[in-house]
Amino acid sequence: MARIASESLIERLVEWGVDTVFGMPGDGINGIMEGLRRHRDKVRFVLVHHEEAAAFMATGYAKATGRIGVCLATSGPGGIHLLNGLYDAKLDHAPVLAITGMQETAVLGTGYQQEVHLDRVFEDVAEYNMMVTNPEQLPAVVDLAVRTAYARRGVAHLTIPNDVQVAEAGEAPFAHVGPVRAPQSTAAYLRPPGVPRQEHLEAAAEVLNAAERPALLVGAGALHAREEVLAVAAALGAPVVKTLPGKAVVPDDSPYTTGGIGLLGTRPSEELMDDADALLMVGTNYPYTKYLPRPEKVRVVQIEADPARAGARMPTDVPMVGDARDALRALLPLLHPREDVSHLRTYQKKTADWRSDMEALENPERDPIAPQYVVSVLDDLAAGDAIMTCDSGTIATWAARHWTIRDGREFYLSGNLASMAPGLPYAIAMQHAHPGRQVIAYVGDGGFAMLMAEFLTAARHGLPVKVVINNNNSLGQILWEQMVLGFPEHGVRFPDPEPDYSAWAVSCGGFGAKVTKPGDVAGAIGAALAHDGPALVDVAVNPNEPPMPGKVTYEQAKKFAQAFLKGQPHRAAIATTLFKDRIDKFGD
Repeated sequence: MARIASESLIERLVEWGVDTVFGMPGDGINGIMEGLRRHRDKVRFVLVHHEEAAAFMATGYAKATGRIGVCLATSGPGGIHLLNGLYDAKLDHAPVLAITGMQETAVLGTGYQQEVHLDRVFEDVAEYNMMVTNPEQLPAVVDLAVRTAYARRGVAHLTIPNDVQVAEAGEAPFAHVGPVRAPQSTAAYLRPPGVPRQEHLEAAAEVLNAAERPALLVGAGALHAREEVLAVAAALGAPVVKTLPGKAVVPDDSPYTTGGIGLLGTRPSEELMDDADALLMVGTNYPYTKYLPRPEKVRVVQIEADPARAGARMPTDVPMVGDARDALRALLPLLHPREDVSHLRTYQKKTADWRSDMEALENPERDPIAPQYVVSVLDDLAAGDAIMTCDSGTIATWAARHWTIRDGREFYLSGNLASMAPGLPYAIAMQHAHPGRQVIAYVGDGGFAMLMAEFLTAARHGLPVKVVINNNNSLGQILWEQMVLGFPEHGVRFPDPEPDYSAWAVSCGGFGAKVTKPGDVAGAIGAALAHDGPALVDVAVNPNEPPMPGKVTYEQAKKFAQAFLKGQPHRAAIATTLFKDRIDKFGD
């Protein structure tokens, strides 16, 4: 049997260390599927139920391992379905390779069935984007695609016509005008030097040593630099604020952190951003600039891996290009250990008070069930090295504030794209990458319903993911956003009856439990975590629980009140919940 070009593709991916491809077959990639079949002993194909999930899985795999994630889709609609997950990779800087099919070269441009020129469609999302038209291009374009995805921390895309997929490997079917040879490459990526220039390090140290009220803001680019972040924080006597994608940079119970930033962040972090006179940004390109310090009040030092993003968010006194861990190690000897730690002590007290307020909201007696309580049970029962994946919405608020990073725990969500539905696909990919670890998808009912078929994927592949659904039978985040804008809610609550997703889990061969009473939450979650296989707990939570910001501005409060006056249909239930929350936080 002749060796086909698709085998050359798969063999080169193997040389790059690829062991998994997430995807869904179609008639536009039958040749590539044959290449995977012939090399099934080296690369596992994870069959999904929707191509969007395949792209989310590849992105989650890349985020959790640092290795390139690979997804595969057929021509036309299959490739288009990948886009949402690929934009998640693009915006969160995860290395992903998307491979798609294309019609035979002989019919391109004739309006053939499913003729969508995916190389053009992917122009915005992909850092490297190529239609392969000659079998001899492989494996060189594979090398360039993978190397570019790593170097630019983004998406690469190869689309391969059907006839090229099944042509003889290495064949050059066209006569050349002159001598032409396909380039010979190396399946290796060399990480650029991670230490910034010495003069930049010295300038950074000068700014930080002169500060009276320094602070650190750390993001996903510092996830591998926990010890270095804590050492610099100790030297400066500086509190550490974390972006949500960077939640796992330092433990939540560390004496140095004030928690998260932004709409889902904490009151101490927001106050610190107003108070700091120097800010060290490490591994973050935090986009919500309204939550950052006012430029005229703070001096800024930034450590950024991408030269294009260094100093891009706010005026920066010392932008440095380098790896977070390498740069902090080089910076640390230049810092003067601070003797006066009163600034740090102030924020330790503020943070302790905030944590006490949050713990008060985890009241197991509240009925309907408080979503904060559900996450607190997960936090208590989950393993010390558990991985939590999360969807966007109110659930991100509850996870940000009530899921505690300690020991080896990790946390992932769609950061900059803030897409619904990645929680379950992320969990499946991460469970595949880390088979010995506990992986929990904490998702909303809206996001789960979008890609719920992938629970069947987990069951069929024997992946023991645990899914906990925060079921408020609504699109909760949008509900509250409408009210903050002063609009009574509209079109955000699903009609009754509330679905029972646990029945779907059982029908897939997994564990399923529906919880409607607070007294049953701990037992159901404990049973799910102990189950030897995929498990799902569908918890009916209070739909009127507000995801309040760390600090409520006057304008937000005014708009919220206006929504009530305009005829908020659930104002009585919302008012009752707000009253109970206040009692829980401050006592009676």
